[in-house]
Amino acid sequence: MAKKAGKEFPGWLYGVLFVLFDAVGVAALQIGVSESATRVQLSNNMWLTGWGFVGKMFTSANFVAVLNLILWGVLYVILLMLTNRFWVATPVFLAVTFIIAVIEHFKVSIRYEAILPSDLNFLKADAGNLMSFMPSGAQWTILIAVAAFAAFVALFVFLNRLDARHGRLFRGSDKRSRSVNAIARLLLILLPGLFFTLYSMQVSTVGSWAKGFATVMGDKPSMWDSVYDAQRNGPLVAFTRQLNPKVMVKPDDYSEETMKQVAARYEKAAKKINAKRSANMTDSTVIYVLSESFSDPSRVPGLKVNKDSIPNIRKIKQNTTSGLMLSSGYGGGTANLEYMGLSGLSMANFDSSLTSPYQQLVPSEHWTPTINQMWGASKNSIGLHPYESSMYSRATNYKKFGFSHFYTLTGPDVISHQDKIDDSPYVSDEATYQSTLEEVRKTKSNQFLQVITMQNHMPYHDWYKHNDFKASSTTGKPLKDDEKESIETYQKGASLTDGATAGFLSELDKLDKPVTVVFYGDHLPGIYSSASADDGNSLALHQTDYFIWSNKASGTQGNKIDNAEYSSPNFFVAQAAEHMDAKVSPYLAFLTEMHSKISAMEPPVVNNIQGWDRIPEGQNIYLDSKGEPMAEDDFDAETRQLLADYRLIQYDITTGKNYLKNTSFMTLP
Repeated sequence: MAKKAGKEFPGWLYGVLFVLFDAVGVAALQIGVSESATRVQLSNNMWLTGWGFVGKMFTSANFVAVLNLILWGVLYVILLMLTNRFWVATPVFLAVTFIIAVIEHFKVSIRYEAILPSDLNFLKADAGNLMSFMPSGAQWTILIAVAAFAAFVALFVFLNRLDARHGRLFRGSDKRSRSVNAIARLLLILLPGLFFTLYSMQVSTVGSWAKGFATVMGDKPSMWDSVYDAQRNGPLVAFTRQLNPKVMVKPDDYSEETMKQVAARYEKAAKKINAKRSANMTDSTVIYVLSESFSDPSRVPGLKVNKDSIPNIRKIKQNTTSGLMLSSGYGGGTANLEYMGLSGLSMANFDSSLTSPYQQLVPSEHWTPTINQMWGASKNSIGLHPYESSMYSRATNYKKFGFSHFYTLTGPDVISHQDKIDDSPYVSDEATYQSTLEEVRKTKSNQFLQVITMQNHMPYHDWYKHNDFKASSTTGKPLKDDEKESIETYQKGASLTDGATAGFLSELDKLDKPVTVVFYGDHLPGIYSSASADDGNSLALHQTDYFIWSNKASGTQGNKIDNAEYSSPNFFVAQAAEHMDAKVSPYLAFLTEMHSKISAMEPPVVNNIQGWDRIPEGQNIYLDSKGEPMAEDDFDAETRQLLADYRLIQYDITTGKNYLKNTSFMTLP
């Protein structure tokens, strides 16, 4: 007796199954970027996983989960139309999804980093070494994924037998029907493909329809941590955001000939500067200290403090090159200040769509000149950061910058001192300085050291015992309890930094080799909600403290240079050279001249804690030597020329053809 044939599945059932399997794919990717191991965290918020990713649709009207369903669904539709077989396309779709999820899981486990567009370059260049990136126990993850996929395949085989259509979506027996179906399938390939392509190419551009669409759906970029970004917004949303960032507008006169003229112009300037200088910059060890959230609480508008948090650093500043630094961030954006300090480039020159050079720019750059490279071999470049190496993709970027070691809590180079103070969750500045001193003492050769502290990172929750710092409002409106607690905890932390920094310099002063320290706060902590409520306080909330100090052995201790009262981190290297009486490259000569005309420069600043939709478009902030804002329309011809040259230089280095690479523009005499 013949076996009774199954019934044809109706179109609506295919629709339901499409949504179901699309959701399975999105869920698999979310599982891939989940991390069960305990990790250091920047706040009390738990990583967003599973229910949190979906549940926020109901708790906060955030539909980023739906955005992920749409994006994966678009790719799913294209695959369905290519095969015209639901029970063929669906297992292929899930197979690809599971493979990506497993790779995500492996990368998160090994490097605590989600899949990035730059990984595609690795696949091209070093695909043969993929097996070396398998974590321990990888076989169990693979077996679980294979078992889950096999279960789905069994389900598909069963459903295919029940379905008399066998998953065939478009059917037609006559020529006309086949032609209509072919056209329909082609349109359902081209239109979704066009949507996905345009979305991917434009979602990182401020003002584009794709960016607006993603924002409305709930995408909240979290560029400081690729894993958190993927967990919070979905791996595909986080990935596409980094595919095509708009870096800079190409200058109209950009060409090889123009860049040769720029190089020649500042080669001449360098010779003029060097004729008056006697030292070489690399004859000293230079240490950049990015002190997390360091600033003077007494300068916050509307705030009264009971005593000075930074008496030692205030005294240090009085006796050396020092001033206030204009920051592009408030309560966030550390890596952008760090990038400017290391590269000499300015966020003010980038398009407002570029939110984080460390994630969106550096991984794809072919040439990444940074100031540490002036010290030659990579063994002379050392990085220290008592936190996770994956934050802001630092581990990858520092290797690209030419650092031989980057000491962190998570390795592979583990920082030696990890002491914390009282109930603080972060490594103290004193411990970080101890680790730094060990590196300085380890060798007699001169080095460049990049130190990024963590002690004063937010949040601030009454960590310290015997804290007698008090804060109050002068505006007539008392501080709220949580703001008051945060400020007073921060004050104590700043005081601890003050003492530790003075001790650090004292130890460096005992060394018989020349050392220069560039110390700066990256941004104010985002705790001054009363002060930030007033837009008139914007400039004050974006000014931190900095100084450039040299030890006795350097011969330049006590030097004070002109035009130091205000600065921004892109100018620090030029200022350090002047402070050290050191000869400069054409690039440093350019930065010296630029700083003489514009003391500080940053993109437009705002009072809210910096997110990753970047700061709003508008006039960049330019300050003169007295800290007064300057309007670009009022610049003289020389300043206009310098600013135009800056944009040409930055474009050539970051997204242009690197014409300057083949010149002596970056070479010290």
